[in-house]
Amino acid sequence: MAKELKLGLSHLRITLSETFYIGPGRADLLEFIAETGSISEAAKRMGMSYKRAWGLVQALNEGFGAPLVEASRGGNAQGASLTEAGREVLERYRGMQEATRRAIARDVEALARLHADIPERK
Repeated sequence: MAKELKLGLSHLRITLSETFYIGPGRADLLEFIAETGSISEAAKRMGMSYKRAWGLVQALNEGFGAPLVEASRGGNAQGASLTEAGREVLERYRGMQEATRRAIARDVEALARLHADIPERK
């Protein structure tokens, strides 16, 4: 399955301290955990190992200083979910992405036109 190329903002990384940042990959992981209720399923959707996803969850939780993801094992309560702080971090990050896209849209369109006007070189 080919990925659609999106012009414009491809990577926004927000750094809050030496121990915490959030970028598109970490935001996607949070979003998939929220959607699926599972770190394992979120990892599968992202094409990464459970171990890698769990390491990112730990880095997010420890780096932020408060849990963003809560995981429980065993019984009917098995799974993972975002905490209130996790939902807010994700919502604000997605808002910053959209605000940045809007802010740069005119310049991205101008660069795309300039790029399209350059003859192909072989």
